[in-house]
Amino acid sequence: MKSQDVRKQFLDFFESKGHTIVPSAPIVLKDDPTLMFNNSGMAQFKEFFLGNGTPKSPRIADTQKCLRVSGKHNDLEEVGIDTYHHTMFEMLGNWSFGDYFKKEAINWAWELLTEVYKIPKENLYVSVFEGSKEDNVPFDQEAWDIWKTLIDEDRIILGNKKDNFWEMGDQGPCGPCSEIHVDLRSAEEKALKPGKEEVNNDHPQVVEIWNNVFMEFNRKADGSLEKLPAQHVDTGMGFERLCMALQGKTSNYDTDVFMPLIREIETITGAKYTTNDVTGISEEQNKMNIAIRVVADHVRAVAFAIADGQLPSNTGAGYVIRRILRRAIRYGFTFLGTKEPFIFKLVETLSEQMGDSFPEIRTQKALCSNVIREEENSFLKTLDQGLILLDAVILNNNGDTVDGKKAFELYDTYGFPIDLTALILSERGLKLDEEGFQEQLQLQKERSRAASKVTAGDWNVLVEDDVQEFIGYDRLSHQVKITKYRRVESAKDGEIFQLVFNATPFYGESGGQTGDKGYLEAQNGDIVYIIDTKKENNQTIHLAKSLPENLTGTFNAVVDANQRAKTSSNHSATHLLHQGLRKILGTHIEQKGSMVRNASLRFDFSHFSKVTDEELVEVENFVNARIRESLPLIEKRGIPKEQALEEGAIALFGEKYGDLVRMIKFGDSVELCGGTHVANTSDIWHFKIISEGAVAAGIRRIEAITSEAAKEYFESQAVSLNEIKEALKNAQDPVKSILALQDENAQLKKQLEALLKDKAKNMKADLAKELQEINGVQFLAKQVDLNPEGAKDLAYELGGSYNNLFVVFATAHEGKPMLTCYISKEIVAAKNLNAGQVVRELGKYIQGGGGGQPFFATAGGKNVDGIGEALAKAVDFVK
Repeated sequence: MKSQDVRKQFLDFFESKGHTIVPSAPIVLKDDPTLMFNNSGMAQFKEFFLGNGTPKSPRIADTQKCLRVSGKHNDLEEVGIDTYHHTMFEMLGNWSFGDYFKKEAINWAWELLTEVYKIPKENLYVSVFEGSKEDNVPFDQEAWDIWKTLIDEDRIILGNKKDNFWEMGDQGPCGPCSEIHVDLRSAEEKALKPGKEEVNNDHPQVVEIWNNVFMEFNRKADGSLEKLPAQHVDTGMGFERLCMALQGKTSNYDTDVFMPLIREIETITGAKYTTNDVTGISEEQNKMNIAIRVVADHVRAVAFAIADGQLPSNTGAGYVIRRILRRAIRYGFTFLGTKEPFIFKLVETLSEQMGDSFPEIRTQKALCSNVIREEENSFLKTLDQGLILLDAVILNNNGDTVDGKKAFELYDTYGFPIDLTALILSERGLKLDEEGFQEQLQLQKERSRAASKVTAGDWNVLVEDDVQEFIGYDRLSHQVKITKYRRVESAKDGEIFQLVFNATPFYGESGGQTGDKGYLEAQNGDIVYIIDTKKENNQTIHLAKSLPENLTGTFNAVVDANQRAKTSSNHSATHLLHQGLRKILGTHIEQKGSMVRNASLRFDFSHFSKVTDEELVEVENFVNARIRESLPLIEKRGIPKEQALEEGAIALFGEKYGDLVRMIKFGDSVELCGGTHVANTSDIWHFKIISEGAVAAGIRRIEAITSEAAKEYFESQAVSLNEIKEALKNAQDPVKSILALQDENAQLKKQLEALLKDKAKNMKADLAKELQEINGVQFLAKQVDLNPEGAKDLAYELGGSYNNLFVVFATAHEGKPMLTCYISKEIVAAKNLNAGQVVRELGKYIQGGGGGQPFFATAGGKNVDGIGEALAKAVDFVK
């Protein structure tokens, strides 16, 4: 059965059971501060389990793109080593929100697996929760009784809290679960050992394929459990593992989910992959297989993350994506011999394979390819740089073991993979101090955990209120009641209180717009300041440093009107900027991210080249023309998404929209948007672009300002212009005067260079007298009164007269030390000398480093006082 049919039959089956089929949410989570990525099928439904929203249907089914590489679910280092772990995977799921429970969930799971997919019953095992005295939760007798009507009791396994009690996190909804495992071993293996004994023991052919979670409890901050007001079903079936079972394979990678990618990797690299049924393969072939599996898995995760809006970067979710891609690159580099970018070429195959089910990978194909290729180029250069640095470590190493701290520095500072370090060291006959490396890695992890640790108390409910109303589009103040609050503590922010109101005028950070600030005023005049506002699980949370005295009172919630006006101005300008870019650069422009604050706006968009100065002026003029037109805001709230799209609204990629949406229109600019906006474009006053540049391959970024910030900018520019005029003695045409000064400066530089060249030639004769012959080499190490370029000229001048020259010149031009080493090509090989190694070693004395070619290299540093010692040590290379 083809994977496309597996997916379709699952969705068709649950549709026949009254479930509404919904699309996968983006793999990247933008408005959930507790998660970077969708790591399970239930993540997009958290608000319903928490009681903060109502689903469109009490029964839902879908296939969800998931990504697990960090936090509680960290499988990254196992991916590719085994045959059933992945970074990105699909989770087939069916959900009940207070509707059906254990009986229906279990019976339907069994019906689908055995009657629709026709998996032999004798290959299946199930587990139920054995109970927990610690949590005072009894053995799941109900699930056991249901299962024993479907399967022999000797195939029902009791599972402990670790395996059969599912929790969203340290706090929140949770409950016992019932797993279904499939035994894919050969008949001979089954005869030797029952599958029951291999369940949950990491056997690659006895794997869990489906988990039915029965959510009936809420985990409180103190660890205790309380019953939820409604019982829910949350199930997840691993699509890749299911395909393995239905296609008669013993590895996920041998299914048609991965084989098209694997065959393309073989074509590109010339490497060969052996499927899991081939035995007796060599160690070299096994490493090649692992590398191919790593690349095939990782390109899926990276491409889908980029398609959903997450570009690789050095922080947060972007760093996770960069880390996954770099792992794939280094496996290709080390085991497949790929020294040039190649992973980006796989996006085409991925698009063909999965584009029907996940159209975003098709529409964003060019972006994914460009970004991955750029990342590959960058990291391959990092690997080259790392090899040079590792050479220096090896050169300076004493003994047969390289210090783990030095290896960690290469890994942490330069991104050089530790396994590649270990491989190169072994090839050089050296060992890696792995214990020292792991020690440093653990210290870093502990520092990171300490910095990001957040301790949250339970919500203290004051008023039962299922629906929190947002009235911030129309009002900036409102009489509110606090419905619940909790205390949160973190290393970063200290003690913070989170407050939820029955209604709020405060906009919670989402959609790229920062949250409102303001205050809460009690009836007695006491004030609590709201320092930020967030959105989490469909509720607006207000952050404060303290609590009101009387929590049950009525308060006047007041938004900072000045900051809101500035933020709204920037948000509306973002829409006009988007429109202008599409009109001037072309309709291929797509928004790829934005940040709207009260001080400025940032807009990322897809474009194939740098935006010229002339184009930027056109865009700026376009936006300011719309501002001068005084276009009124036309807003439509709660309209069907299809209607909004028919009316020309632009839906942003990677965003999760409901069935009902809000449409914002200024003239011909029409977008779906939940943010705050000005009532009229004239309120923006003026739009000014501050910068334009590249974020990644095919992604550009514009930063701009409006309203008061634009006014302050122009005032600052006027002050600067006056200062320039004064410096130019009030020249009538300051631009013309500056150009004249630049021309004069250029001429003086040329004259200076000519004088320095003459000085170097004149010095040549004097320095030739100072050369010492040491072991057949004409040697000189000396500080010279030249700039670095003059030292280079001097070295080459001397080099032209000798074929056995070794010189090291030091300069301290403008207080910056520089070492220049020249070695005659004739003695580079004969004496095994290398100018690059010389300057790297001597550079330590001036607290710097450098490199170059074997016959010529330079090193810069910070410590001028170290020049003398560096020159004194130079002679050691020719003795």
